[in-house]
Amino acid sequence: MMETKKPQCVEDRRCVEDRRPLAITMGCPVGIGPEIILKLYTHLGRDCGTPPVVAGDPGILEATALLLGLEPEIVRWRPGAAIEPDTVPVWPLSALDPTALQWGHPNRETGRAMGLYIQETVRAIQEGEFSGLVTCPISKSALQLGGYPYPGHTEMLADLTGADRFLMMMAGSRLKVVLVTIHEPLARVAELITRERVERCIRLTAAALERDFGVRRPRIAVAGLNPHAGEDGMFGREEETVLGPVIEALNRTGPSLISGPWPPDTVFYRGARGAWDAVVAMYHDQGLIPFKLLHFHDGVNVTLGLPIVRTSVDHGTAYDIAGRGVADPSSLEAAWKMAAEIVRNRAEHETNPMEPS
Repeated sequence: MMETKKPQCVEDRRCVEDRRPLAITMGCPVGIGPEIILKLYTHLGRDCGTPPVVAGDPGILEATALLLGLEPEIVRWRPGAAIEPDTVPVWPLSALDPTALQWGHPNRETGRAMGLYIQETVRAIQEGEFSGLVTCPISKSALQLGGYPYPGHTEMLADLTGADRFLMMMAGSRLKVVLVTIHEPLARVAELITRERVERCIRLTAAALERDFGVRRPRIAVAGLNPHAGEDGMFGREEETVLGPVIEALNRTGPSLISGPWPPDTVFYRGARGAWDAVVAMYHDQGLIPFKLLHFHDGVNVTLGLPIVRTSVDHGTAYDIAGRGVADPSSLEAAWKMAAEIVRNRAEHETNPMEPS
C-alpha cells in the first residue's frame, strides 16, 4: 500500500484539518459497548488528535465506570462544543435508568435508544458536525423491538444515507476481505453468484481501496466458488461462466489489477502475505474464517458504498459477558484508528484525485 500525504488544509469542512471529531455510537446499552468505550478512552493519549465523541447515554457510562472501578471524566457534550483533553465527551441522546436495566437483557427502551444513537449521529454527520462514524455492536432483534424495521446496522445506515449499493469489507493489517454474498444459506449461494453481483462487488472494492485506503492501482484477487476453482469444470462451472468473464471484462476497462478466480484454499494465505490489496470472497464463511483466524481481536468491519465513513467492531453485543469487566476493546480501537485513516485518505483523494496509472 502506498503512503498517503497529509493534505493541505483548505477552507472546506471536509478537510481533515477542520479536526471534526469522529462519533462512536454506544451500541446496545446492556451489551459490552459501554465497557469497551471506556477502556478505549483509557488508551487514548493527548497525541491522538481530535478524540472521538460518544453518541450515547452518560448515565449508563457512569454506571459502567463504577462497575469497572474506573474514574473517567465523563462530560456532557453538544455538537459544536470544544472537546477537553483527557475527558470522555458524550453527546447525551438517551437518559436510561441504569438501576432498571440488567446486563445482557435488552428491552424496548434499550432498543429504541441504540437506534436513536445511529439515527441522530448520521444526521449530525450529514450536517457536518462529525467526520465519520464508528459503531459499537447492536442486537438486531432489540433494534426491531425498539421500533426500527431494519435487519441490522448496515441496512439502517444505507437507508438513512440513501445508499443503494453497499458491501461489507473485513479489514485488518494483513488481510482485507470483501463478500459477494453475506448472510445466505449455503444451499443458495451458487444461484446468487451472478455476473452483476460479482462485478458490482469488485468495482466497489476497487473504488474503496483507492479512495479510502490510498491504493493507487488496487490489486484484487477473486476467490473461486468451488474447490480448486472448479478444476476446469470438474467441480463446478461458475468460475468459467461467471467469474472468469467478469474478471476479463473489468481488466479491459479499468486501471485495477484483478486476478483469478483462484483456488479458495490458497488465495487467503497469499493475500495475507501481501500478494493483493484485497480478496473478494463468494460467501460469508469462505471469507470470514481465514480473516478471523488472523484478525479475531483487531478486525474491523468497513461498510463500502456509503457516502459517509463508517467502521465497526468485528463482534457482537456479547451479552454473555456484558457487565463482567472482561470485554476486549481491541477491535473498537482498531475501528477508530481505521476510520480516522479513511477520513484522511478521502480528504487527500478529494484534494488530489489519483490519476490512472
